[in-house]
Amino acid sequence: MANNHDEDTEWNDILRAKGIIPKKEEITEADIVDMIDDAIAKRDAKNYEQKTVDELDELLEEDNEEDERMLMEYRQQRLNAIKQEMSEDKFGEIQHIYKTDFVREVSDASKDVWVVAFLYKEYLPICKLMGAHLATVAARNKSTKFVKIIGDQCIPNYPDRNMPTLLIYGDGDVKGQLVGAAQLGGLNMKPEDIEAYLRRVGAIKVPESKASKSEEAKKSSIRSSAVAALSDDDEYESDDY
Repeated sequence: MANNHDEDTEWNDILRAKGIIPKKEEITEADIVDMIDDAIAKRDAKNYEQKTVDELDELLEEDNEEDERMLMEYRQQRLNAIKQEMSEDKFGEIQHIYKTDFVREVSDASKDVWVVAFLYKEYLPICKLMGAHLATVAARNKSTKFVKIIGDQCIPNYPDRNMPTLLIYGDGDVKGQLVGAAQLGGLNMKPEDIEAYLRRVGAIKVPESKASKSEEAKKSSIRSSAVAALSDDDEYESDDY
């Protein structure tokens, strides 16, 4: 029976030590990382995530079985994302409401979507500033509902010194409240300051740039898992001898 020079046997180790057969090529952790990075790069190079449904359909006619499987997954993801966007991005403006509307437009509505209620007084400069910034925030975050109501119409005898006030509702209940604008920088506040606060509460989504960082962290986790698995295999093989 012919000797398999690739097997890890004592005889082969002797032959390798004497140079009779070539040393077995070892794959290091660095090699594994490079291979994983290469696989990820090839997947990203196809840029499936940026394709439209029609473009994915065209590629389905060209690619091999493995690519076809991946294309089908991305195609379904894109269809699901489109449906999700159409169902969620239905607001985009600040709706003016009255006290009689509050339960329906805020408390009840928040069972299905996040709702931000802006309590204000028109003559206060800080309320005018926050109102303008909230209009920008609402336009950027169309899956969240924004409403405004004059403060003492919402809460009888609500003092002007407490305005502007933000009441954030989710799941039919108050999830956060912000009294005044000092925490956001006062008259120096920007739309981004309001967004950062609402994001901490959970009322608006994480922007795509941060989502991209999360994806990179996921890739790093994949690499680490693969390297860890390789190390475990090496230890297991060492224990066998």
